[in-house]
Amino acid sequence: MGQTPRALQPSMSERHFFGAELRRLREHAGFSQARLGAMIRFSADLVRRVETADRFPSREFVEACDKALTTGGALMRLLPLLEKNRVNAAKLATAPTGTITLLSTQPAENSGLADMVVRVPFQPGVLDRAALDWLSAAAGPRLSAAGRPGSPDQVREEDLSSAETALAMFRQLDHTHGAGRVHAQVQRYVEGELNRLLANSPASEAIGRRLYRLAAGFFELCGYQAVDTGAHGLAQRRYLRALRLTQAADDCLYGSYLLAVNIGHLALHCGHPEPALRMALTAVRGSENQATPAVEAALHAVVARTYARLGRESDCMVHLDIAERRLNRSSRTEDEPLWIQYFDPAYLADELAHCFHDLGRPQQTQRHLGDALAALSPTHVRRLAIDTALLASSLAAAGRIDEACAAGRVAVDHAARTTSHRCLERIVEVQADLEPYRCEPEVREFGEYVRSQLPLAAV
Repeated sequence: MGQTPRALQPSMSERHFFGAELRRLREHAGFSQARLGAMIRFSADLVRRVETADRFPSREFVEACDKALTTGGALMRLLPLLEKNRVNAAKLATAPTGTITLLSTQPAENSGLADMVVRVPFQPGVLDRAALDWLSAAAGPRLSAAGRPGSPDQVREEDLSSAETALAMFRQLDHTHGAGRVHAQVQRYVEGELNRLLANSPASEAIGRRLYRLAAGFFELCGYQAVDTGAHGLAQRRYLRALRLTQAADDCLYGSYLLAVNIGHLALHCGHPEPALRMALTAVRGSENQATPAVEAALHAVVARTYARLGRESDCMVHLDIAERRLNRSSRTEDEPLWIQYFDPAYLADELAHCFHDLGRPQQTQRHLGDALAALSPTHVRRLAIDTALLASSLAAAGRIDEACAAGRVAVDHAARTTSHRCLERIVEVQADLEPYRCEPEVREFGEYVRSQLPLAAV
């Protein structure tokens, strides 16, 4: 009997993603590794090692695979991602033992541009118009019509499958490492492969809707990464682009999610709870006949967050109760859209904790954070850092200084593994919450720990 192929994990890195794509395309063509190796004049062992991410492929190898598998250049379009991964791996291999890079740095000639992007302001005044346009549009204009049957540049099923796998990979890398190490690769993919797909005609209307929904997912990720790098104005523009793409995809449900969960949360993050409330309530209204239980729960959780920030506790509790009851009705994950399947009881516990923290109720905050942290995957390092830092702040608010400093150290350890501006902000907030106790030896020691492990967050 032949060996069972090793399971691949395409979300681990660009190299793993490339290997998974090569295996998928090879198996779709009905070739064995030996057959493909003979066709491209490379060994079957090399094919195996590339597929299992044990080797980086050469350009010649990739070009030969594209030709043998008649992919239309799909693998070559992944090569820039792979080359970036190769360079980073080489840097890690030659770095001194124990070296940790806290933030990916821009080239010196681009640092001024990066600073300008970060300074682009968040503009709450434009949100109401965007929400009204979304609410009043039954369906947005199609970005392109189906092309001529058989046209070589048509967007087909296999193009979308590859791009959807890439999006899943980028999301997982973003969760694990933060935007600082990933956003440049995502931006290159959007500017290259995604823009190529959007410039061509979809093979059918169904593929067109799927394409625009996929593009919305990429711009949602770009917006989330902009938040994570401190570029809030840029995040707003990317989220609004994603919202328009959901109109092109005739996907009201995804649009409601973007309006409340992404744009509403961004407005909250930037200190504008009133526009955030309007976005979330508009999303609830616009999707009330289509929303699945998990989507309803997510939307009402954002409404609750805005009321908590405004200090309207009774209104907050009403919507938290709705969110919990709706989520309890979502018994079958597979009945929910893929983009909301992360929203489970543990994630709702995270939203509850943030609400109670804003309402000044530390005991409830800590209880719900315990539920959220217990269920988090170890790969979601940024969320672990943010929630553990919130736990430290809540403990400080309750006067439990020893425990707050201990939780703060764990949060610093998580944050030091990412390149996330949001993580840095949360560690700064912990230090601010401990400021009244600055003369206590534990607090002084915590400050020293931040300076040694995460100097960019030191105050």
